[in-house]
Amino acid sequence: MFRISLFVTSFVLYSCMNFGQDMKSKIIEKEKPFVAEQKVFKSEEEWKKILTPEQYHVLREKGTERPFTGKYYKTNDKGVYSCAACNAELFTSEMKFDSDCGWPSFDRALEGGKIKYVVDNAYGWSRTEILCATCGSHLGHVFDDGPTITGKRYCVNSVSLNFVREKKDPK
Repeated sequence: MFRISLFVTSFVLYSCMNFGQDMKSKIIEKEKPFVAEQKVFKSEEEWKKILTPEQYHVLREKGTERPFTGKYYKTNDKGVYSCAACNAELFTSEMKFDSDCGWPSFDRALEGGKIKYVVDNAYGWSRTEILCATCGSHLGHVFDDGPTITGKRYCVNSVSLNFVREKKDPK
C-alpha cells in the first residue's frame, strides 16, 4: 500500500511540475510578438573590443553584477533604457519601479518583441532568462512577483543597460 501511495504522490508531483512548465512555456510564447529590428551578429572577439570587461561578463557570459551596486538601481529620471551591447530600446522609466531586490526592476518591456525569453534551469531552480532580441545579450531574469498590474518583475543588470534622459521641454 505504501508503494502505491508513493507512486501516486510522485506521479501527481511530476504532473504538476510538467503542467507548470507547459504553462510557463505558453506564457513565454505569448509574450513574444514579432521582432521588426535588424538582428546584430558579432563574433565574441568583436564583442570583447566593444564592451568593457564587466559588460562582456554579464551580457555575453550571462554573469550578474553585485546587487545594490549598479548605476541604474536607484535612478528615477525620465527616459529610455537600451541594450548596452546594441543600443536597442528595451524599457522606459514609466515601466521602472523600486523592488528593493538590488537591481533595476521593470514591470514590462517595450512592445514589439524587444525581449527574448528563455527557460533557465541553472543553479537548481527554473527561472526565465531575458535576452535582448536584437543581439542576444543576457539582461537578467523576469519573475512573476511584480507589484504592479502586470505581475511581472524584470530584474535587469545595470551594466547591461544604457540610459538616455528625456529632454526637458524648453517652455
